[in-house]
Amino acid sequence: MSGADLIQLIVSGLTVGGIYALISVGFVTIYNVNGVINFAQGEFVMVGAMSAASLVSAGCPLWLACIVAILVAAAVGAIVQKIALHPARFSSEVVLIIITIGISTALRGIAQITFGSNPLTLPAFLSGEPVHFLGAYVPRQDFFIAGITLVSMILLYLFFEKTMTGSALRACMMNREVSRLVGISPNRMALLAFGLGAALAGIVGVAIAPVSLATYDMGMMIGLKGFVAATIGGLVNIPGAVIGGLLLGLAESLGAGLISSGYKDAIAFLILLLVLVFRPQGIVGAKSGKRV
Repeated sequence: MSGADLIQLIVSGLTVGGIYALISVGFVTIYNVNGVINFAQGEFVMVGAMSAASLVSAGCPLWLACIVAILVAAAVGAIVQKIALHPARFSSEVVLIIITIGISTALRGIAQITFGSNPLTLPAFLSGEPVHFLGAYVPRQDFFIAGITLVSMILLYLFFEKTMTGSALRACMMNREVSRLVGISPNRMALLAFGLGAALAGIVGVAIAPVSLATYDMGMMIGLKGFVAATIGGLVNIPGAVIGGLLLGLAESLGAGLISSGYKDAIAFLILLLVLVFRPQGIVGAKSGKRV
């Protein structure tokens, strides 16, 4: 393999890894505030992608369709939390996970009825010939995906570090009960966390739709990949989620290029098994234990 081929794989891996990172951040935010691993996260990606594609096909400008689609995904996430998970907030983790799996199935069914089973297309944000970069040829849409991922991460950082609402959400992620004592409403933060996680998934949906097409079942695999990335990062903090996403993207790209593209999906779940067996707290998580 030439150096140019290796650069091609690395650039592709980082681009895909950024996508996984955004989904992973949504997993971590929802998990730490709501106490549930949201297996419907991939369906929020689908909602964003299919909403944007449908609006564009109806004549809506591309930029407006994408903004509306992200807001729709956030609204769906908030509705799911309020109607399905909030009433069951005192249930066990297993019950909550089963609820999210049921929501995932329901959202796929609703999408199939609403949008149909045929793939929908979304125009590329950056069209034209691939760009020659360090000996590799990078599709222009990959630059858009990388750019929107970077902008989203910067905005997330500013939100969590520079705003009162972001600080309150971060405090609730650290400790719900202590945050309640200082006047923060965990219920409101739980709703916000779901809306924020769904919005991030919606951003992913509109970013990848021009490349992968928008289908009612597109969210299942990408949602599982986001969960793997979150597990690699430890499911406890946002920097770990970002690192986990980038590492997973690189591992998939290099594995597909150096071994076989047929093993691309298997690589993610092999990594998940290895992490769960040898480092269940994640690569950046601290070991914990209980005295019994």
